Amino acid sequence: MKITICGSMTFADKMAEVRKELESDGHVVFVPCDIEKHLENPELVDNFAENLPHMIENDVIRDHFNLIEKSDAILVLNYPKNDCDGYIGASTLIEMGVAYYLRKRIFILHELPSSDEARWAHEASAMQPVVLAGDLGKIK
Repeated sequence: MKITICGSMTFADKMAEVRKELESDGHVVFVPCDIEKHLENPELVDNFAENLPHMIENDVIRDHFNLIEKSDAILVLNYPKNDCDGYIGASTLIEMGVAYYLRKRIFILHELPSSDEARWAHEASAMQPVVLAGDLGKIK
């Protein structure tokens, strides 16, 4: 299966680990085009003055949408962040929307928070992702 990994670039190191695990299971895996830049400079994700020009110059959002389009599915890595278990940021929610619109399968690594805890969880739940409960082996 062709799978595009989505998630906060805070998790770039985990994206690289998950990519290796999925590839060892025979999947073709796409990751954000700037993963190496984020692995080299983990602070970039929160350095908006540097991150925004980088994103525009490299057309990062459109590039990731193109990866989603050529995939069979996306895998959302929603680790805890900002005191939120199952965190999904704005970009990842948009990517889920693109996958949903394109009728791609949506896998999500961990349970979503309740909509009372995080308003965006309502929309994410409406896309009916397959929750893996941390088990990548459930991707079939």
